[in-house]
Amino acid sequence: MSSPHDPGEPSESTTERNGPSAWDVALRLLGVRARSRSEMAQRLARRGFDADTVDEVMTRLDAHNLLDDEEFAAEWVQSRHTYSGRGRVALRHELAAKGVDVAIVQRALDEIDPDDERAAARNLVDRKLTPTVTEQLVHAAETNDRSVRDKHFRRLVGMLVRRGYPQSMAIDVVGGAIDEITSAD
Repeated sequence: MSSPHDPGEPSESTTERNGPSAWDVALRLLGVRARSRSEMAQRLARRGFDADTVDEVMTRLDAHNLLDDEEFAAEWVQSRHTYSGRGRVALRHELAAKGVDVAIVQRALDEIDPDDERAAARNLVDRKLTPTVTEQLVHAAETNDRSVRDKHFRRLVGMLVRRGYPQSMAIDVVGGAIDEITSAD
């Protein structure tokens, strides 16, 4: 028979299901990346913790300043915009899906410089304008074949819109890039 403090026995920090405690799960989740309050509560509930346990852990996380939706949204926007090339529209949807308040989302999105967003969109377009595509566009301009230009225009605008850039910006950026290619002599 083992003693109450035997390492093989579940400690007070484990649940009745012999898994990690809700606190341990929360800390592991935060070890991977920052989380919104709503996202953390949902993840704990999905792991099978009851509402009282989730509330206790959320209170404890708050007491240790481990959850901050303002900071989470600002970091998310900065990271996803810089490293994933996401536009405002996509970022707004991503943060809404994570349960971040609309006002907090707007403040985080306001930190994106419109010129930086346009530059990021142009960078994405430039990466897609491979030498083969450029050659096709130049040839199409020389032969007045509008269908090739239109095909690439639609594809590039669609790519930017799917990444969350406003349609008007996508049209301007793609049109400008294609015009630079086709008007160069």
